[in-house]
Amino acid sequence: MTTMHCPHCHQPITVHRNPIPTVDIIIEIGDRIVLIERKNPPYGWALPGGFVDYGESYEQAARREAQEETGLAVTDLRQFHTYSAPGRDPRQHSASTVFIARAEGDPVAGDDAGKVALCTSTDLPQLAFDHALILADYYAAKAAGR
Repeated sequence: MTTMHCPHCHQPITVHRNPIPTVDIIIEIGDRIVLIERKNPPYGWALPGGFVDYGESYEQAARREAQEETGLAVTDLRQFHTYSAPGRDPRQHSASTVFIARAEGDPVAGDDAGKVALCTSTDLPQLAFDHALILADYYAAKAAGR
């Protein structure tokens, strides 16, 4: 915790550092999921997702990020888990609420995505952030019928 001074009254103000809210989306198309190859650092393959905008719900952010990065309108959006390990994103401490959704059609790379791919549990590339852990949890939950 640090302090700064009010620009008007010059009294000290406590500045809190909090994790940045983000969302990630596991988009199911049939028995495959959509991954994006990031155009910006940190590079690599990842789940579609991004930062939650001010005034936006996490569900709205998930739908927006899915549309922006894959061109897909998702349905059946449901919350899966939240991942908040301080080192999960090398840029800053973020807390990601992960959603699962369905879509139809062919994904198209857009916004921060250079490429898109449809993958199964047996052909996943090396993943950025903690997305390998997220997908391991996802496939374990599916195997357990959850």
